Amino acid sequence: MEAPPRIEPMPPPPGAPGPGGDGDGGPGGGRHPSSTREWSPWLAPLALIGGLVLAAVGGLLVDLPAVLFGVEVTASKQPPGLVIADTAVQDAAFVGVAVFLAQMGGRALRPSLFGLRPTRLRRALLLTALALLVAMAFSVAWTTAFHAKPEKLLDQLGAKKSTLLLLLSATLTCVIAPIGEEFLFRGFIFTALRNWRGTALAAVLTGLLFGGVHAGSAPAIDLVPLALLGAVLCLLYRATGSLYPCIAAHAFNNSLAFGELVGWSWQTPVLVVSALSVLAALAIGLTRAGIASRAPARVS
Repeated sequence: MEAPPRIEPMPPPPGAPGPGGDGDGGPGGGRHPSSTREWSPWLAPLALIGGLVLAAVGGLLVDLPAVLFGVEVTASKQPPGLVIADTAVQDAAFVGVAVFLAQMGGRALRPSLFGLRPTRLRRALLLTALALLVAMAFSVAWTTAFHAKPEKLLDQLGAKKSTLLLLLSATLTCVIAPIGEEFLFRGFIFTALRNWRGTALAAVLTGLLFGGVHAGSAPAIDLVPLALLGAVLCLLYRATGSLYPCIAAHAFNNSLAFGELVGWSWQTPVLVVSALSVLAALAIGLTRAGIASRAPARVS
């Protein structure tokens, strides 16, 4: 069997760092056959729009059978089970659109281009803790100052109506959403925007987009802390060269918020440990299956 033709990388733009430098193969990474330097910054808004459009189409495909069976589905009233399914489809759409746009033009893809690779554990733990401390401190101060109202997301998901819906809502919020959103926003959008004006502006813009996409599920006053969280996670990705710390921090944040909204006490730490354990198992499984990269990130 003949070996498949190799796709040679496009030449880097003038002034771009050389092999091993900033931007080759993603934040903090080494050079790959298809460098993320090839991702045009204009792909970033296209990815978000495409993800939302694909999510809407996927949601219609999920809702249509329910309507045919007599389930009442309107813009203001939707069964919790369908809301959960639609949101899961949205997260899958986020991943699918990022992968599709990343390989446009015949670019070769590697998992490490999206940050799916290990990094130094001790450094990652310290930086993740710092990122969470900054984001959560700002969120508490902001909420206290402006008396933000509780989110209605759990009511929409039906988390308080049955044990099954509670478990599905927790899985969606603390495992599925962190994976899908981090893959799109940090793994693709932030990386593409960095090719335009560098890390700082890319982090700010990605944070604003990240906050804005939650406008339908969170009160308007909460979009600012969410935007800050999105920007901080961009810096965490840049510093570690891996998407795993971002996914873990996102899951930790969502687990605390979920437990607070449900009114849990000791159950919240159990949720945090459970979510992080599931994510760790998924990362190990993807690595052993060859889907995620085994090569560690190189960080400066």
